[in-house]
Amino acid sequence: MNKKICCVNDMPGVGKIALAAMIPILSAKGISVTCLPTALVSNTLDFGKFEILDTSDYMDKTIDVWKELGFTFDCISTGFMVNPQQVRLVEKLIHNQKKENLLVVVDPIMGDEGHLYNGMSEENVKIMRELSAHADILLPNFTEACYLTNHFFENNMTLKDANQLIDECRQLGAKSVVITSAKINDHNCVIGYDHLKDDFFTIDFQLIQARFPGTGDIFSAVLIGEVLNGRDLHDAAFKAMNVVSELIKENLDKKEKFLGISIEEFIKEGRL
Repeated sequence: MNKKICCVNDMPGVGKIALAAMIPILSAKGISVTCLPTALVSNTLDFGKFEILDTSDYMDKTIDVWKELGFTFDCISTGFMVNPQQVRLVEKLIHNQKKENLLVVVDPIMGDEGHLYNGMSEENVKIMRELSAHADILLPNFTEACYLTNHFFENNMTLKDANQLIDECRQLGAKSVVITSAKINDHNCVIGYDHLKDDFFTIDFQLIQARFPGTGDIFSAVLIGEVLNGRDLHDAAFKAMNVVSELIKENLDKKEKFLGISIEEFIKEGRL
């Protein structure tokens, strides 16, 4: 039987990010996807102008309906959160499951490249700190990990610094941690800790000088799909990193990068 996931994230009108990226990738990996939008977003925030519709009331009523109908999931993944109320709603969604081996994955979407995204604030940081306490797997990028822990390392860490950053993320309550966009001794890498193996790991990658919104969502979707299909966390992160790298290379000539990465052909060719 296919694994079932509930993706709690925003739904964009324009742009291959958030649910618009995660649903097709997870579906292609054989995962049955249910989505619970935290917001309807007119377009990726990179355009500078955007409209966001807070869907908290809809979320609350939907979670109650799902409880009455007995809907269950193998995994709940979270992304962009609009307000603190949505943390309580996610907690209610998790509590309603009462299912052994429920996997909770938190992607604390807030910022990148040393600063918060357009429209994000300290309020969003507080929200993500709360949500991180529920994570079986926490998936921040380096900037987000620093904001979560309020410890702003130079992004060319020693291995000791990297492990300290991971440990400080775990002190928030997360069990396993995977941090993207890190740098150790001049090597770009993904760093992580797998609580099931009690194992720290690093995965080097070649940095490509291009920025696309949604790469973190793609990374999360691939990693989650791999974990749900039985891979350990290190191998799932390695696979996700390679997929993102290949997709960036294949989209380098795309003129409108604010729209995110085109994933349809990649999925059609079965390269996930």
